[in-house]
Amino acid sequence: MTYEAAVKKYQPTLGLEVHVELNTATKAFDDSPQEFDAEPNRSVNEVSVGLPGTLPVFNEQMLESAIRLGLALNCKIAENTTFARKHYFYPDLPKAYQISQASDPIAYDGYVDVELADGSMYRIEIERAHMEEDAGKLNHVGGDGARIHGATYSLVDYNRSSVPLVEIVTKPFTGGGERADEIAAAYVQTLRDIFRTLDISEARMERGNVRADVNVSLRKSEDDPLGTRTETKNVNSFRSIERAVRFEVARQAEILDAGEKVFQETRHFHEEDGSTSSGRPKSDADDYRYFPDPDLPPLTPDPVWVEQLRAGLPEMPAVKRRRLQKEWGLADLEMRDIVSSGALELVEATVAEGASPAAARKWWNGELAKTARIDGIALADLPVTPAQVAALQTLVDEGRLTDSLARQALEGVMAGEGEPHEVVASRGLEVVSDDGALGEAIDAAIAANPDVVAKIKAGKVAAIGALVGGVMKATRGKADAAKVRGLIAEALEVD
Repeated sequence: MTYEAAVKKYQPTLGLEVHVELNTATKAFDDSPQEFDAEPNRSVNEVSVGLPGTLPVFNEQMLESAIRLGLALNCKIAENTTFARKHYFYPDLPKAYQISQASDPIAYDGYVDVELADGSMYRIEIERAHMEEDAGKLNHVGGDGARIHGATYSLVDYNRSSVPLVEIVTKPFTGGGERADEIAAAYVQTLRDIFRTLDISEARMERGNVRADVNVSLRKSEDDPLGTRTETKNVNSFRSIERAVRFEVARQAEILDAGEKVFQETRHFHEEDGSTSSGRPKSDADDYRYFPDPDLPPLTPDPVWVEQLRAGLPEMPAVKRRRLQKEWGLADLEMRDIVSSGALELVEATVAEGASPAAARKWWNGELAKTARIDGIALADLPVTPAQVAALQTLVDEGRLTDSLARQALEGVMAGEGEPHEVVASRGLEVVSDDGALGEAIDAAIAANPDVVAKIKAGKVAAIGALVGGVMKATRGKADAAKVRGLIAEALEVD
């Protein structure tokens, strides 16, 4: 059954659990450094691997980041918050429990307004946001797709063990209908933007800084009880979230149509075809045997401090987008293109460096977006800065570069040949502005094309383009085409 057919027969209910890694200097409960891509098992100490006799020490920066996030999500901040031990055994969790929060999360009862591609809004209610530590990481070798199934052996890397997380749990949300997949992805994108605005995480999904567990269930109508849910674990791109929702909705609809039952379980997502497969039976909270962590005392955030943090929150992404759109004078579609391509911060920084909003948008949503697509990387990872883009545009505005020459200069900048003015000098890209040199090229083009000249003088002024082309060829594209056209028209005494 297709997704479209499924949502005509059943109403999907979604719930998302989003984990974000905080960018604290050290881990949640010990002083091991957080280092992405560190050599395996180097960013660890005796606490993060749970050796007997060690005790956790709480990272206060984690609390501040969690409170700021809770405030940004319109949550209430707990007057008292506690840590609990969540018991389960995995090879990458040597303590056999994870320090998390159970009954007293740091933040609760919030909401996020999500803007969809057509500009419509959808409110998602937040049940809770709680602090916890991450587990380590298993690297399965020899199987298909780095899964344990079929692997010949597995390696354990504890670098990620005890990295600080905040898990944001939504209340079940309904009413999305055929747009449920879009809403789910837009929600996580909204959260990602908030994380970055707060500067509490790099929030790079490709690095696993943000991971979403996607819960899906179906029911016939709003009057029916919620259906049995499945939880697709660790989905780490917006597109994959959409695909996971679409696959699960269609899969569950087929099961229900056949008169069978959906099993409550966790499921794996497969990037290669967008499918999911069974993981393990889904445990309820009771199965984790939570109990208060005896080594971590309750926390009571000072209300004055919380209000200071609230007052210091930056402008939230949605508010900022509306302000910038108004300041820049862009249409809704133009602004959505900037946002959807991930160029908003880059365009803003380029404007701050002196480029006009239109020019900044042209570069980042045009030539640079094309390069990023070809290279398969994010715009922000291109080897060019907003300051360099603004400098290139300045050269264009000053008439020292044409758009074509500017693109060549950009290639040089991204190839590491230096700053824009250095690339222009070393490659000899600057526009030929010397009237004498242009005059010689124009005279040569006129002399070499008497038939074209005759057509122009007979009234076919459009033929002047052929002479302009000759001049551009003679100057290796370094002439200002508009200026050349004017000079030719003047020489031939036509308008």
